[in-house]
Order: sequence, then structure tokens, then C-alpha cells
Amino acid sequence: MARRTRAEMEETRATLLATARTFFAERGYAETSMDELTAQAGLTRGALYHHFGDKKGLLAAVVDQIDAEMDERLQAISNNADDAWEGFVRRCHAYLEMALEPEMQRIVLCDAKAVLGGASPESHQYCVGSMEGLILALMNQGRIEQADPHALASLIYGSLAEAAFWIAQGEDGDARLVKGLAALDLLLRGLLIKS
Repeated sequence: MARRTRAEMEETRATLLATARTFFAERGYAETSMDELTAQAGLTRGALYHHFGDKKGLLAAVVDQIDAEMDERLQAISNNADDAWEGFVRRCHAYLEMALEPEMQRIVLCDAKAVLGGASPESHQYCVGSMEGLILALMNQGRIEQADPHALASLIYGSLAEAAFWIAQGEDGDARLVKGLAALDLLLRGLLIKS
């Protein structure tokens, strides 16, 4: 048997991820058959096990991919904002708005929470760390009250994550988003230094 090149291995992995992402978004994790998924991808179950270990490992890899894309989108909001505070607020709003996007809703907020217990510890630490940096910058600019930036980032990220789950799991997601955004604005206004 010929040895596979690195490019071929990466292509196989990418094909499995793309196919799984489509299946998980359309059918959900529980209703996705690994035989159907690998057949659709034109690959074997052995390839899936080699790259991801099992179905749960494949879900974790898809979640990591979606998380990375979300982070890029959120970072772009922060980077493109003319005002750091407005960028922070828009970033928080965008996070909640993503809860209604079909892939995010089904794969990350429903299936990943049920199957994997939520985001990986590494993803959680990265999100809190990113938010901590933004909060520290706002404190240094004199825009928000002084507090421990890590504690504050943990509280805000935790609030956003729980609100996103609440929005995604309701039949009335649009109405929940409106309520969530209003509550978020109230919470964030409490950070501002009163002039």
C-alpha cells in the first residue's frame, strides 16, 4: 500500500470535517450515521477513526472549527471599531446574535453541550483571555470601572454563553434574542465610569 502524503491526509481530514458539518447541521448529531457520512465523503470509517477517533471526536473537531470562525468574526468587529467601547458592545451583541445561526444553534449550542458538555477548556480559556484583554484596554482608557479583569471577563463571558444557550434552545429564539440584548445592554452600561 502506498504511503499517503501530508497533503492527502489534510484533504481527507478536511473532507470529513466538511461532510460532518453538513450532516450535523442538517440532521443533528444523534441522527447522523457514520456509515452514511463516510459514504457521502467517499471515504472509509477507518479514515474517520484515524483522524478523529470516533463520532464524538469528529463532533469536537467540527465545534473547534466553528469556534475558530466565530472568533475571527468577533475579532474583526473589535479590530474594525472606531471606538473600543462600541466595538466591545457590538462584539457582545454579535455573540448573542450568532445563537440563531443554524450551525451555531444546532451543532455548538445544542449537540456539543449535550454530547461534549460544552466548549473545550482550551476554547473557554481562550475566550475569557481574549475578553480580558479587551476589558483591560477599556480600563486603561478610563472607559470602564476598575475591577479584576479576569474575574470580570469570566463573568461577562459566562453570562453571554448562558444567554446564547437560552436563546438557541427556545422556540421563540427571535424574541429571546431581543430580551437578551436588552438585558446585556443593561449589564454592560453598569461597567461604564459615570461622568
